[in-house]
This record gives sequence, C-alpha cells and structure tokens, in this order.
Amino acid sequence: VYTWFLVVVLVLFCLATYISRFNPLEVLWEQGEFWKFLFQDFLPPRFNASPVVVESILVTFALAVSSSFVAAVFAFLFAVFGSTSLSPWKGLARTIRGFATFLRNIPTLVWAFILFSSLGIGTGVGFIALLISTFAFMTRAFIEVIDEVSCDAMEGLTACGGTFWHKVCQGIVPTCLTQFIAWFLYCIELNIRASTIVGMVGGGGIGLVLFSYIKSFNYAGAAGIILVIAAMVIMVEFLTNYLRRKVLT
Repeated sequence: VYTWFLVVVLVLFCLATYISRFNPLEVLWEQGEFWKFLFQDFLPPRFNASPVVVESILVTFALAVSSSFVAAVFAFLFAVFGSTSLSPWKGLARTIRGFATFLRNIPTLVWAFILFSSLGIGTGVGFIALLISTFAFMTRAFIEVIDEVSCDAMEGLTACGGTFWHKVCQGIVPTCLTQFIAWFLYCIELNIRASTIVGMVGGGGIGLVLFSYIKSFNYAGAAGIILVIAAMVIMVEFLTNYLRRKVLT
C-alpha cells in the first residue's frame, strides 16, 4: 500500500511540474544568486524604532484582535441558527452553512483586492477583509462545536419546556464556551499573519511599511521589519497558547 502511495505521489508531482512548467532543479542552480542577495542586501537587518513603525505594529495587532472579536460575535449568532441539531429552521441551517462555506473558500487576500478595488485603500477596508474571512471560518467551526453537543442535553431542555433561546443560553453556551474561546484565540493568531499580508496591498499596519521598504529597495530595513513581525507572531502565539491552556483546564 505504501509503495503504491509513493508511486502515485511521484506521478502527481511529475504531472504537476509538467503542467506548471516548473523545473525543480532550477532551485538548485539559482542558489548562488539567492544567498548572494540574502547576505549582501538583506543582512544584516536594520531596525527602525520610529513612531511610524511602532504605530504600524499597534495597528496590525488592533486589526487582528478587533476583526476576530467582531467576527466571533456574528459567527456565534449565525452558528446557533446554522446548526442542524439546534436551528428551528433546517432550511435556514443549510443556507447558513453554504454561505459560510462559500465565504471561507475565498482567501483573505482576494477579499482585500476586491474591497480595495471598490472602496479604496485604508485600515477600515483591511478590517472588513479580515472580518469576512474570519467570520466564515468561525461560523463553520462554531457550528461543528455545537453539533457535537449531546442530544440528551437538548432533549432534556425540550422536555422541560425550554425554548430555542433557553437551549442556547443554558445548553450551548455553558457546554461550548471553552471551545469557542479556543477558536477565537486561534483566529487571533491567524489574523496577525493575515493582517500583515492585507497591509501590504493597502490595508495599513506593519505590512504597508514592509511593502514601502521593499519598493524603495531598503532591504536591510525590510529584514528588520520581517524579524519584528516574526517576533510579534511568536509572542502572540505564546500568549494565546497560555490562555488556551488556562481556558481548557
């Protein structure tokens, strides 16, 4: 079985390289130019602690947290109606699932280009791009969490005369809150990275500063910004992992 699996993977790899006209050996042939560019232009990095850079870092963090928070609120409201085990209208549940799936399958960068082309550049548009993709991701995640709730608990509340909102407030929220928070923290991690990419195409924040450095051939400054972004992502990841452990234990 494993032999056939490796053969299939190899055949698919060869087919993909043929269709894309990519020669993997070119990576080896061009290594000299890459290392020359890296060590002569990018390194050593030059750090810039100017107010513009500091403000851009704060803007990037604020975009990630605010878009995740607003998306979590809307995702919860949509998820309780999108769960087939909870929603009073099964047709609405299927519609919400399909809508969230459609939005989730469009990358954040594509949403950013669509919004920037129609509404112009700015942090507000970047926020909306992050909000849409995060909302879609959280809605599907929350629906799956709600669907895993024991049917016995829902049937017990129904037998006691509980309404739909009684089930949500007394059955879903106490049972699923820790998992909701875990998904929320995970989305903050994702949006720290995504807000940097969105910023590079006009969404503001540290990504816009990085893009301006690269366009002006200030590669040493760009390397410093990249290290700052990496440090910020690592710190946020450590913080969210710590909070996730506290929440789940």
